[in-house]
Amino acid sequence: QVHLVESGGGLVQAGGSLRLSCVASGSIFSIFRMGWYRQAPGKERELVATITSSGSTNYADSVKGRFTISRDNAKNEVYLAMNILKPEDTAVYYCHADRFHLSYWGQGTQVTVSS
Repeated sequence: QVHLVESGGGLVQAGGSLRLSCVASGSIFSIFRMGWYRQAPGKERELVATITSSGSTNYADSVKGRFTISRDNAKNEVYLAMNILKPEDTAVYYCHADRFHLSYWGQGTQVTVSS
């Protein structure tokens, strides 16, 4: 079992930056692929970025060059640095951990970008 808790969301003006954090507890964090997803009102949840246990990253085209995912296995944390934020980045951001058939979600943190 993995318990995930996100933090760092908030209200920011377009062009600004935020850094999301997710702390994991309950299992061996380093073996899990970690990811950030987001869900805007009226839309489906979508992938933002993932990072494997070895550090390989993957990004949605809409955030490439603006967002950076990273992890600190010693602290059981994963981060999402978000720069040049746009109003269309407004959503609830969820932390996710998966390995084989195992899948865990955090409760989400709201990010609102004003124009």
